[in-house]
Amino acid sequence: MGRYGTTDYPRYAKLGFFAGVAMFLIGGIGSAAGNAFFGPLPAWETTLLFDLELFGILTALFSPLVFGIVMPLTE
Repeated sequence: MGRYGTTDYPRYAKLGFFAGVAMFLIGGIGSAAGNAFFGPLPAWETTLLFDLELFGILTALFSPLVFGIVMPLTE
């Protein structure tokens, strides 16, 4: 057993990936639906939704890499 005890890395990798996908979908759907139903959104809302999409992509890509490959190798 490693020095970190019973850390469940596969669970963290899956949850991180799905959280990233959820952030991406919320940002994309919010941007499309906001412009379709409410007209042009204010700049701060557009920026917020874009950042949510960007961080969703980064989270979905790096979470499995970090928790599925790097962290178990450091144990």
